[in-house]
Amino acid sequence: MICKTTLAAMSRPASKGLACSLGLMLASAASAEGASSDIIVVGNVIDQTIGLSKVTTNIIDTPQAISRIGEDELERRGVNNLSDALRIVPGISLGAGETSWQGNNLVLRGFTTRNDTFLDGMRDYGYYFRDPFNSASLEVLKGPGSTLFGRGSTGGVIHQISKTATLDPVTTLDVALGTDDTRRVTADIDRAIGETIAVRVNAMTHRSEVADRDGALQKRWGIAPSIALGLGTPTRAYLSWLHQEEDNRPDYGIPWFNGRPAAVKRDNYYGFDSDYLDTNVDVITARIEHDVSDTIRLRNQFRASWAKRSFRTSEAVIPAGTPVTTPLTNITLTRNEFSGYSTDRFVQNQTDVTLKLGAAGFRHTIVAGVELGREMPRPTYIFHEGVITTNLANPPKQAFAQARQYVRLRARTRADTIGVYAFDTIEAGEHWMAVLGVRWDRFDADYRSAGFNAAGATVATTDINRVDKKASLRGSLIYKPGKSSSIYLSYANSFNPSAEGIESLISAGRSVGQANINADPEKGRIFELGTKWGMLDDRLLATASVFDVVKSNVRVPDPANPSVNANGGRQRVRGFEMEAVGAITERWTVRASYTYLDTETTRSDNPTAGGSPRIGKQLAIAPKHSAGLQTDYVLVPRFAIGGGVIYQSSRLGQNTNASLLSAPGYTVFEARARYNVTEQLSVQVNVYNLTDKLYYDQLHPFHVVPGAGRSALLTLSWKG
Repeated sequence: MICKTTLAAMSRPASKGLACSLGLMLASAASAEGASSDIIVVGNVIDQTIGLSKVTTNIIDTPQAISRIGEDELERRGVNNLSDALRIVPGISLGAGETSWQGNNLVLRGFTTRNDTFLDGMRDYGYYFRDPFNSASLEVLKGPGSTLFGRGSTGGVIHQISKTATLDPVTTLDVALGTDDTRRVTADIDRAIGETIAVRVNAMTHRSEVADRDGALQKRWGIAPSIALGLGTPTRAYLSWLHQEEDNRPDYGIPWFNGRPAAVKRDNYYGFDSDYLDTNVDVITARIEHDVSDTIRLRNQFRASWAKRSFRTSEAVIPAGTPVTTPLTNITLTRNEFSGYSTDRFVQNQTDVTLKLGAAGFRHTIVAGVELGREMPRPTYIFHEGVITTNLANPPKQAFAQARQYVRLRARTRADTIGVYAFDTIEAGEHWMAVLGVRWDRFDADYRSAGFNAAGATVATTDINRVDKKASLRGSLIYKPGKSSSIYLSYANSFNPSAEGIESLISAGRSVGQANINADPEKGRIFELGTKWGMLDDRLLATASVFDVVKSNVRVPDPANPSVNANGGRQRVRGFEMEAVGAITERWTVRASYTYLDTETTRSDNPTAGGSPRIGKQLAIAPKHSAGLQTDYVLVPRFAIGGGVIYQSSRLGQNTNASLLSAPGYTVFEARARYNVTEQLSVQVNVYNLTDKLYYDQLHPFHVVPGAGRSALLTLSWKG
């Protein structure tokens, strides 16, 4: 068989390049079958472990909805950022970034997770795009859970589990080339030194554009070394360092027009080639564990992180009052141009003890500990005036030009956390379990800011101290019909302080408004009834749950002074989700999910204010229906094919009396094929957005980012 193709030819139409690649793989597989012992096997027992020391049960016995994505699944899908990795998780949708935050902005069950991203059991502080090159797995734990994580977590948390040094040797090198100009190399090397010491290094370099988004650019590199001491002994120590740098050209998409995304071409880009979003992140983590006996374990973990960012972003704006009948070619856009820089520092220490006890027919696993933390964001925001305009329908390439710029705000926050917690997992016989948890937090935030006018004069200063003290509870009852099944009823709560993250204090990026100063914490609670079943000899895990989440004390415009917020709102999310993950046969794997979310604002003390949410309307960026399917099948021992589909119904970009913005739902498809050339070398082709669907992916109240067009990725992987 003779087949000639190039990466460019695989993009449009992608089917030609994919068919050619599949043809070559099938021909090679047919001629080589049986000549190699390198067989693709997928039907293994599912991994039910959870990467949190505070959770002592496996996934089946943990009484809340949890989705887990392993390293092998990340490799099959060829994803290279956290948002793409998690978009298949039930309940996840994507928001776009803005001035006071950039990076991954995932929404879970209708609530943002901007401050609910964790790494190896500790908060992953900082605003940057996370690359999974050092991730062994990703976990999404759903629903309020301040007992486990402290402040935040109304919708749930994103938990990344790092690759750590082990005594098992690993040598992996991946090289990926894509039609969207992806150029990516990753390496993973793990070696033992003697019988108890191991070192591991993961590294990544990445450059890509975005298919059919004429201007967006992502460039980053990272390295993550780690060392483990005392492996296999009662005392173990781990030290790791994650360093990642980005040099991106940000994409703020297209404007809204008449309550919908403007009907312009997908590749319209309204920024400048000189726009930038640069980050420099360092995360150092040290952990020591000591097994006092078979029933007592001590653990201490410390983290220090530094995240620097500098940016200048362009947001297209249709002038207010533009008649909806105006031809798009006649609309001249202004630009909101923002720039700034910040250094966000974070330190945290967790110390806990795990005890296993038995008395009166009950078995107890108790985890108790204390957490201390300090976060220190230091942002400076710069405003630009007189930025050149452009055309909505046909924006030309332009060099950045403006009338002037000036520092608008400098802010400084120091927030100290003290948390004390205890959990007890109680087993009574073979069929009954209970999980009880309590945590008390003290969150002490000092916030200072100075605002300036165009002449450089100080026009406003803020200097406040706020202390919030909150207790969080968790209680669950679990019935186990069998070893690999459970039925549970669970309650948990959470709280969100007004000083949770700089973007909570600086509540409006355009005006650097500080409407949330000194508001009481928002509060969340959940009731969840669910079931989990290990099936097909524990190769497949099927889960389902119904839940009711209420967020009270929601911040809405104060009736006495709408320029500030008061705790006068209430939101409710009722829903159902189900997921099946694992292997149906030794050749066939599947991840299938569906989520139904009935979200609404049920109360506002200022229901007529322009900035108040509309009562009865769904929450922003929370689709009522979402579903996904990912599947892979081994056709012959060395060749596998797969694909997937992701569906989301319509979502609101904003829900206020002043603005109701809606993006249509979408369905996108992807396909892939993998061929093991030898025992060490494999080649993989992934095609994304197979039908070249125009859809709107990341939503924001002032802009919406279209999803990427069709693209293909070729990956060569060598494993020693």
